[in-house]
Amino acid sequence: MPLFVVTIDASAATAASSTRIASPDERIVAEIRINEDGSPLYTVIRGGELVLRESKLGLIRDDADFSRGLQLLTVSPVEPVSDEYELLTSKRRHNSYRANRRTLSLETSAGQKLDIIFQVSDDGVAFRYRFPETSSRVHRLTKEVSSFNFLPETRTWLQPIAAAKTGFAETNPSYEETYEREGIVGTPSPTGAGWVYPALFRSGETWLLISESALGRNYAGTRLRNEWRSTEYRVGFPDKLEHFQGGPVAPESRLPWMTPWRFIVIGELKTIVESTLGTDLAEKPTTEARVPAPGPGKASWSWPLLGDSNTNYETQKRFIDYASDMGWQYTLIDALWDTQIGDEKMKELVDYARGKGVSILAWYNSAGDWNTAPQTPRGLLLTSEDRKREFQRMKSLGIVGLKVDFWPGDGQSAIGYYHDMLEESARAGLLMNFHGSTLPRGWQRTYPHLMTMEAVKGLEFVTFDQKNAEDEPAHAAMLPFTRNVFDPMDFTPVVLDHIDNIERRTSSAFELALSVLFTSGIQHYAEIPEGMAKAPPYVRDFLKAVPSIWDEVKFIEGFPGKYVVVARRSANTWYVAGINAEKESRKVRLDLRLLSARGGTLISDGSGANLSFSRRSVDAESDHVLTLTLAPRGGFVLTTR
Repeated sequence: MPLFVVTIDASAATAASSTRIASPDERIVAEIRINEDGSPLYTVIRGGELVLRESKLGLIRDDADFSRGLQLLTVSPVEPVSDEYELLTSKRRHNSYRANRRTLSLETSAGQKLDIIFQVSDDGVAFRYRFPETSSRVHRLTKEVSSFNFLPETRTWLQPIAAAKTGFAETNPSYEETYEREGIVGTPSPTGAGWVYPALFRSGETWLLISESALGRNYAGTRLRNEWRSTEYRVGFPDKLEHFQGGPVAPESRLPWMTPWRFIVIGELKTIVESTLGTDLAEKPTTEARVPAPGPGKASWSWPLLGDSNTNYETQKRFIDYASDMGWQYTLIDALWDTQIGDEKMKELVDYARGKGVSILAWYNSAGDWNTAPQTPRGLLLTSEDRKREFQRMKSLGIVGLKVDFWPGDGQSAIGYYHDMLEESARAGLLMNFHGSTLPRGWQRTYPHLMTMEAVKGLEFVTFDQKNAEDEPAHAAMLPFTRNVFDPMDFTPVVLDHIDNIERRTSSAFELALSVLFTSGIQHYAEIPEGMAKAPPYVRDFLKAVPSIWDEVKFIEGFPGKYVVVARRSANTWYVAGINAEKESRKVRLDLRLLSARGGTLISDGSGANLSFSRRSVDAESDHVLTLTLAPRGGFVLTTR
């Protein structure tokens, strides 16, 4: 059924039931209408072609249905939106956002008000809801009706969300599953719990990446849900088990009330990989927000390859020496430090590290009653008084940051726990890293001391069983198109040597490439001193020099789950990284004019197994193109000159 759009101006707004809003370059258009039963609907067009069919808008509140029976009161004139901001923990330091905004004001038959705010930028469409009235009563949402209705031939690259209270010590969901690649739209989630953000779709030649941003303490973290064979994916609330200490799961708040942004990046794969829409829409930091020293950096870390038993004084001292030798800023001392090292010896390690130019990060278990993870220190961060005491204790020991693990899910009370932790750690001047956690959703912009979050099936899983090792190549080649597009990701990459009892399925050059390909405010490397010592000196030098803050990003080429080549710039130097997830070699072409470079130094796979590298100087051909061959499940890094 065709959609007839009436373009309206402010004077005619009260009489119209449909409107449109275009991106600044006019290639992307969102069309919104109110149908015959008063339901708000929208479609999205790119380059004159429909890419998202008529999809639903609206919310159902405990006292009113804002998904139907609505009357459109006004539509605001188009309002240009612009923003400039700096971000140290993502793929681009200086960011610029331009969009056009329109607000539709609606009301129910009883006169209750709802605003729907649309913003359309050159890379996508975003919308959110606002209840503008004032009320002292707490209102609760029973449902969000928002949906994304795709064309029938759309393909999907989606990660299922784990069912609550499953997995190790009932710690799920932790956003730690592998992606279902090249699926058919309408295929249900194998867990029955839905799909996580960012969710990637392909409609014809257009790629669409769906996520949410600006998730405040007055809402729940959501996920996508769909029915068998339905092309429509809807926004779903968390499982009733995903709460903090018995608090609310579904969103509730007094009025006025603003919801998070729902947004869709739309374009080519280059658009997806280079977009910053997730942080463009995030809440701005407060004026007093800052990044405590030392800020973004790299860390040594014993746990992934050596386990719990090596969280002891002597091993951690050795890892401090390792970090110092590599010029890295941090050593992370993981679980059980409180019982296997203790405060007194921990202070000795901190003082020793300071003399080596290294800062110490310490692990905590966030858990209360929501899971049975036994690792300590446990249950010491549950109240504001607890956190104030522990943060002061850490500061007195000289600890500069915390890794907090095993979070309770996405219910509103759980999201409030994140915000409490972030606000109070900011006041304490501590850097933060969250594991066993939800997706950041742009929090690293709102809270600049949030260096990274896990929310990924990272390298530690490869150490657990062979199946994860088999999955790693394709999984790693998914992440630059999905999880790591907007938010820092603590995948904890890079094993150059061996993993006990596991046959690696990635080459050492593949692993080295992850140091550039994956972005994280603090990058925790999994390789241990003995493995690093076996690497050629030029590989060690590369890992000493690779930057922690990136100024720019360029997508070169790739395909989700198969291969990817990305260039990142720091100052005047470009670092190009590529990985090939497939069992056959692949040629890639790099136009060095894009990087204002003539050539560079290439580190790629050698002819042997682990720790087999080759290094050579390379120059562009007469057409300025450099042709490289990616080995099967191999990789490369190129530093330009």
